[in-house]
Amino acid sequence: MGKVTATAERTIDAPADKVRALVADYAETRPKLLTEHYRDYQVTEGGVGAGTKAGWKLQATSKRVRDVKATVTEPRPGTLVETDANSSMVTTWTVTGVGDRSLVKIETTWDGAGGIGGFFEKTFAPGGLKKIYDGVLGKLAEIV
Repeated sequence: MGKVTATAERTIDAPADKVRALVADYAETRPKLLTEHYRDYQVTEGGVGAGTKAGWKLQATSKRVRDVKATVTEPRPGTLVETDANSSMVTTWTVTGVGDRSLVKIETTWDGAGGIGGFFEKTFAPGGLKKIYDGVLGKLAEIV
């Protein structure tokens, strides 16, 4: 059993402060960013940045659904960390200013399965999740 990591990033044509505010808005903006892989999204506490609690179902594949119950922390400005109470999954959103543009990175890590199932998970899951995140980042670019 080892760590599995999936990463996606995109440059957005907007200043970092604006993009950070949109990414941190779990109540209004976040639902607009979610692709068809997400369902039953709801904010249960807070709604903006650290202290927010939200839940959703992530349909990663036809057979794989994660019931996520995330608590959001902000260890430093521009970084939001979503820690899932139902698993070892941790998703980090980082927004970095690059002149008048922003680099947005989403990285998710979790403890993978062992054995042959773990091999396939480590081989294929990161690419599948990256594809989902590419869709989310595309919607963010459109909203900005």
